[in-house]
Amino acid sequence: MMDLDLSGKRAVVTGASLGIGEAVVKELADMGAEVVFCARSQDAVDKLAGYSDKVTGLTADMGDKASTATFLDTVEERGGADILVNNVGASPSRNFLYMTDEEWQELHELNLLSAIRCTRRLLPKMRKQKWGRVVMVASGAAKYPNAALIDYGATKAAMISISKSLSRKYGADGVLVNSILPGLIHTAMWERAATEIAEANDTTMDKILENNGKSVPVGRYGTSEEVAAVIAFLCTNAAAYVNGVSLEVDGGSGAHI
Repeated sequence: MMDLDLSGKRAVVTGASLGIGEAVVKELADMGAEVVFCARSQDAVDKLAGYSDKVTGLTADMGDKASTATFLDTVEERGGADILVNNVGASPSRNFLYMTDEEWQELHELNLLSAIRCTRRLLPKMRKQKWGRVVMVASGAAKYPNAALIDYGATKAAMISISKSLSRKYGADGVLVNSILPGLIHTAMWERAATEIAEANDTTMDKILENNGKSVPVGRYGTSEEVAAVIAFLCTNAAAYVNGVSLEVDGGSGAHI
């Protein structure tokens, strides 16, 4: 029988105001974990914190070093973490030739350095107790680069590389580090993009999403809950021999061996 019980475990999820992050918080709490998450707005924190008495929300801007440090101070004051899901991130679509140094730096602060800072602070406790899980929420764009998401893909590829390195370094301490690579997932980000395309082509958002979904072997977009289920599995004892993987959750879109 698979051990999927997370009772007694403390989890931290970054960037959980909606989408995959929100779904991960709910899944981990449903599996018994005490979950601390962060979001930038108090409204988002209040909304998700009301999901369960196992869920606590804090406001934090993970693209800001000081704000991230304050968030991590609070997490450590409350006992640290056994599980860390580095989920926060943004994926702006922009032209390489017109991107400034500041835009590159800002996205690296949010997508990459937030994960580095959180992992660096929370990993020592995991090592000491000989049990821990770190999951990097990367992207299919890290493995299959897209010219419109060049800086986003670069940050996500770096997350996978760091995950691989840390898995080799700390696996013997019982700390397992893995990456998840979501493909086309029906989130607010994709709804916004589909809405812009729909308005420019005199059609509807739903029609654009339906057509885009046909490019996926399973014939549709994935859901945040489907990604969250895989992340949650990696956090359990059932995945005790899964370490250093970069697992694509993309409905079969990744056509490689």
